[in-house]
Amino acid sequence: MKSSKKKLNTSSNKQVRADNSKYRDFKSFLKSLSLNELKALSRDWQLSARREQLPPIGQWFTWLILGGRGAGKTRAGAEWVHDASSSGHLMDKVSGRKLVYGRIALVAETLSDAREVMVDGQSGILNIAKRNRPVYESSRRRLIWPNGAIAQIFSSEDPESLRGPQFDLAWCDELCKWKYAQETWDMLQFGLRLGSQPRQLITTTPRPIELLKQIMEDPLTVITKMRTDDNKAHLAKSFLHNVNARYADTRLGRQELDGEVISDLENALWQREMLEKIRLPQLPDLQRIVVAIDPPVSATAKNSCCGIVVAGLDAKGSGIVLEDGSIDGASPSKWAARAVELFHRYEADMVVAEGNQGGDMVRSVLQASDATLPIQIVHATRGKWLRAEPVAALYEQNRVKHLGAFKKLEDQMCNFSNTNGSNAISPDRLDALVWALTALMLDQSGAPAIRAV
Repeated sequence: MKSSKKKLNTSSNKQVRADNSKYRDFKSFLKSLSLNELKALSRDWQLSARREQLPPIGQWFTWLILGGRGAGKTRAGAEWVHDASSSGHLMDKVSGRKLVYGRIALVAETLSDAREVMVDGQSGILNIAKRNRPVYESSRRRLIWPNGAIAQIFSSEDPESLRGPQFDLAWCDELCKWKYAQETWDMLQFGLRLGSQPRQLITTTPRPIELLKQIMEDPLTVITKMRTDDNKAHLAKSFLHNVNARYADTRLGRQELDGEVISDLENALWQREMLEKIRLPQLPDLQRIVVAIDPPVSATAKNSCCGIVVAGLDAKGSGIVLEDGSIDGASPSKWAARAVELFHRYEADMVVAEGNQGGDMVRSVLQASDATLPIQIVHATRGKWLRAEPVAALYEQNRVKHLGAFKKLEDQMCNFSNTNGSNAISPDRLDALVWALTALMLDQSGAPAIRAV
């Protein structure tokens, strides 16, 4: 046993020495370079780019970059086009073949956007091209590289301008802002017919438009996501502080900073626009507080989640959602401990727990964590939709507020309809919310159980 341990340590020491040797070799290599060589190395995009800014490998047709504001989307697009055009080829890492690209389409919302962002912008092609820099012919709206590759600019305001030209590469910027998005996209697809492997890149801050959804569902699309914070090394600290303080976790922030596709269901009980208007900046005085629990069928079940929501009632009779304390994949003892912790932290009056999965079991699990816990077991006699409708009506009457934003809970609320349930996933967080607000605002069956002081 001792010899085995000694052998393991020796192997580990050899690895450490090997790693140190590589580090010393790299330092020696850097010291051997001239100042100009070091500057050139620092400008090498393959070394300085983040992993998500480099093109994916494999046999794809569309590379879709969904990113927040300032996340580095434009730089990724400009570098990709310049690399393909200035070198005359990109190497397919799977097949090992050279992919020749010489006819490129640059498509933006307007011609001005194409020039000011994709061509002349701070991260545009002309500014990132240190070698083999193309020349811009403004009268013909095109870039020409020294090797003869040509990129033409187009506007979504004129889809017909794409009828006729043909390409082997395309870069589409801010597709979700395009004026005639579907028409422009269709005309571009007919023109991508040159070479052995035409490809296109889309860089956009997402919006839930139908065209984007179609592209995302295409099996030949590779999706890359970027957040604004991923590029914080190149952004003003004051900008990051201000936008995060104001928009973090809101619908607008998730879309414009995190690059998420945020959409509503037309027949959902809640809409995101409504939820954005009911946020409270600070906690008011509360008359009652409850912790509501929707226990999972099984901790090992797929997508298992124990919904736990804390809500209160203020002096005006308005419901205030205080916290989504839901916990994923937890054992009964763990979700019970979470509920008890929230009960004491908020000095709640009682715990409301659904007992359809076994009321006695739920009660015993909670009491195992705290024997003095005041518990009300409730049973669902109607479907989720019928139980949720009266609570949704309270929101429409502006009688419920949220203390901040609750991303996962609000996603379930806005994806819950009478046709798909919550995208076929049990809305555990939403169920807990419904039980909490029902106990506080709709249940007139009796006085609440108050915790002894």
